[in-house]
Amino acid sequence: MDTTPSGPTAPWPLLPRVPDAPGPLTTEPGASQRLELGGPETCSTVELLDLLVGREGRAPGLKADTLRLLERFGDARALARASFGELTRGRALSPGQARRLMAALALGRRLARTPLRRGQVLRSTAEVYDAYASELEGLTRERFVSVLLDAKNRVLREERISQGTLTSSPVHPREVFASAIREAAAGVILLHNHPSGDPEPSPDDEAVTRRLVAAGELIGIPILDHVVLGAGCFVSLLDRGLIPQVRGLAPA
Repeated sequence: MDTTPSGPTAPWPLLPRVPDAPGPLTTEPGASQRLELGGPETCSTVELLDLLVGREGRAPGLKADTLRLLERFGDARALARASFGELTRGRALSPGQARRLMAALALGRRLARTPLRRGQVLRSTAEVYDAYASELEGLTRERFVSVLLDAKNRVLREERISQGTLTSSPVHPREVFASAIREAAAGVILLHNHPSGDPEPSPDDEAVTRRLVAAGELIGIPILDHVVLGAGCFVSLLDRGLIPQVRGLAPA
């Protein structure tokens, strides 16, 4: 006698395990055990998300919700940029799950960054990009940062100048140079991100750069470069000729 369920009461079908979603979704058990024994590389992206938000080992229908969440944003990188409202929209995640996911992804970005060390010598714009790419590229708002250097291009300190909106980050010369004067800096490197992923400088970016270069010349603390970060790429305004090359810092 055939006892296979049919119709609307049939269980969710078991599908084979596959690489990172989007794609078919595994419902096989054991992601926790594989994580413990073989490390996170043995789990798919969907399985890692299931473990993070507390769905691993639950009903297949709930696991399918995780796949749909990932497909909604396209990939894990886009998911990492999602807001709290986007993650909880349509009850995709509970508020607690959304908070856990946002916190974990933010922590991952911070751990991926290799911070600049006090006394570290910066020789090129590419080194500045490498130091900040993992932290700034995932942000949904513009963030403006300055790196203060001594006369030998050694790092004195980093300073967050402002946190802006989706399309701008207001900056005033006094905010940039106040800490530079306190630290007796001999030069400043500026950088900010474009949440759109396109690093092409806007007219406002260029206008702010010219204003800050002029202020730096007036007080004797030159702007050495202004780096605009996009998705996996950057633009140097030193390269673009908006900033005079004063010393040492090589164009990208």
